[in-house]
Amino acid sequence: MQKHNKKSPTKVAFIAAIIILVGGFFLLYDYIESKKILAYDYISNYYYNGKDLVEIESLYEINEEEDIKEIKDEEDEGPVTDEYIGYLTIPKINLTKGFVDKRSSENDVEKNILIINGSNYPDVENGNFILAGHSGTGWKAFFNELYQLNINDEAYVTYKGKKYIYNLVNIYTQPKVGKVAIYRNYDVRTLTLITCTNNDQTTQTIYILELTSIEE
Repeated sequence: MQKHNKKSPTKVAFIAAIIILVGGFFLLYDYIESKKILAYDYISNYYYNGKDLVEIESLYEINEEEDIKEIKDEEDEGPVTDEYIGYLTIPKINLTKGFVDKRSSENDVEKNILIINGSNYPDVENGNFILAGHSGTGWKAFFNELYQLNINDEAYVTYKGKKYIYNLVNIYTQPKVGKVAIYRNYDVRTLTLITCTNNDQTTQTIYILELTSIEE
């Protein structure tokens, strides 16, 4: 009579336990990684802002293909002009570039540095002036040299007869997914610069600068 090899209940239980442990490991790994990312964002925001993540995370749409829509609020009162209304200057990289009214059709990343929809002009108390620009090659790569900046470097914004002086306090990168999280101190006026990361087309780099003084 032919004998059939049968696995003992102990072996079957052992194999089943190994499969469950391996599956559980991968599930647990994904869960831990997601929590690590959340914890990193929370700690980063708390360190720079001293506030809860929910209160300080702001998302700004960046769409380089669409025209900027008109923003109707108190700081946009008055006629729209296509002329420069102010200038961004970064001495370290010899950059001086004008910007236009954010309601203007010339406020376009394909033509100028772009004032992001939802940002404030420099004269708004505790506001955030957010500018985006191309990097890389070509005449419109206005932000191509931003990667040379380091913490404590200065930038100036000239607007309505005043010079706003900012100090660089934070640099970080994020994936290019059409949105960007701005981590800043909401108790001070800030200047945020956004561009593609140098030699990396999959991420964007965000530079956070805080106002240090205003000159007439």
